[in-house]
Amino acid sequence: MKDMYILGIESSCDETSASIVKNGTEEIATVISSQIDIHKDYGGVVPEIASRHHVKNITMVLEECLEKANMKMEDIDAIAITYGPGLIGSLLIGLEAAKTLSFIYNKPLIPVHHIAGHIYANSLVKPLEFPLLAVVVSGGHTELVEMVEHYKFKKIGGTLDDAIGECYDKVARVIGLEYPGGPKLDKLAAEGEDTYKLPVPLQDDSYNFSFSGLKSAVINLAHNEEQRDSKIREADLATSFQKVAVESITSKVRKAIEEKHIKNIIVAGGVAANKGLRKAMEDVAEEYKINITIPPMKYCTDNGTMIAAAGYYAYLDGRRADLNLNSKSQDTLK
Repeated sequence: MKDMYILGIESSCDETSASIVKNGTEEIATVISSQIDIHKDYGGVVPEIASRHHVKNITMVLEECLEKANMKMEDIDAIAITYGPGLIGSLLIGLEAAKTLSFIYNKPLIPVHHIAGHIYANSLVKPLEFPLLAVVVSGGHTELVEMVEHYKFKKIGGTLDDAIGECYDKVARVIGLEYPGGPKLDKLAAEGEDTYKLPVPLQDDSYNFSFSGLKSAVINLAHNEEQRDSKIREADLATSFQKVAVESITSKVRKAIEEKHIKNIIVAGGVAANKGLRKAMEDVAEEYKINITIPPMKYCTDNGTMIAAAGYYAYLDGRRADLNLNSKSQDTLK
């Protein structure tokens, strides 16, 4: 089979990104235009502003990516696009760009679920080994997904309310950390001690998660300390929160390893960049003597590289879309 070059386009939130990946495993060129500094003033992503900046950036990002790869659109074999889930306005910008390129250059259009992209970021590290358990941790998702082969997903558990990344950002705001708060909270947690008592949520027999109670516990603790005119020890609270949040993930992963005899684990999503979680997952893998793959930091947050990688395997699976493809703000991984 000849080498296949996939152009991946990602615009589900506040990063405009394009990437060219060879055979699903080799990054040729990637360009990311981030809006973090823009949304920092608002304490979070403002959807309408994000959409406007995607419009402004998409053409430049695509042109720069091709130039960086020293390639032309004629050299591209197919176009992979994030169709959802995400912010609907942001998704539409990337989708319309992908559909336009597909039409003009007569290239196959490959629809990619955003979470599939995060999962396949791991294929840029080493080939996926099946069967495996994907631990998906991001701002909008917390899921355990089984895979027995490429592009066959079976969700066995997920969050019943808040995602772990959302919880991190809300707790960071309570502590007084600037947006984006999750990475800053992770860094602060390394400096403190576990001195605050916080509840470990959803200790049941399922593979599901819940983080709303943990978030509420931190908010109430901060409020009570304020009422007593007592100053919160920010680093200690960060440490205590992270310990419980990470244990919520690893406890369910341990359960899956023991009950389903898991031998391969991958970690996927923006929170995979969290050093506390990375270390805890590596410790679990070492304890059970199983294989674990965690993407480099640059592949954890949203990027076109993961979409192009997933697009390659989606293409091999026979997945195609026509120009009627539409964006979805919510969609089940399948």
